[in-house]
Amino acid sequence: MKVMRSLAVLAVVLLWAAGCATQQTHVQRYGSVIGVKEDKLDYYKTLHAEPWQGVLDNLKACHIRNYSIYLKKMDDGKTYLFSYFEYTGHDFDADMKKMADDETVKKWWKETDPCQFPLTNRKQGEWWASMEEVFHSD
Repeated sequence: MKVMRSLAVLAVVLLWAAGCATQQTHVQRYGSVIGVKEDKLDYYKTLHAEPWQGVLDNLKACHIRNYSIYLKKMDDGKTYLFSYFEYTGHDFDADMKKMADDETVKKWWKETDPCQFPLTNRKQGEWWASMEEVFHSD
């Protein structure tokens, strides 16, 4: 009887663990856009070809994954950067503050910010203008 009860408890624990392993992580997707200065474009691309490890570590620590930046020269003759990332944390504002307070990230932004020009129609307090997601498919 004792063995049966132990096996039953073990079965419940294994089923619970299997359920936990298959649960989806909460993911919020973010897209944003900013201009990049033509005379700084090569430098910007060079920086991102070998990003600083401290910046990469900070992204992970702030629950950001699948961060991508795309580049496109538009019909207005200006070049823009489009970014996408997934956030898996539970307090976006706190994680973004943590990132902004990091000394390595501050130094990184001192290099990247002068390469960029923000959109005039961005929200108050934004550097990169947030974009509205209108479609997503898994």
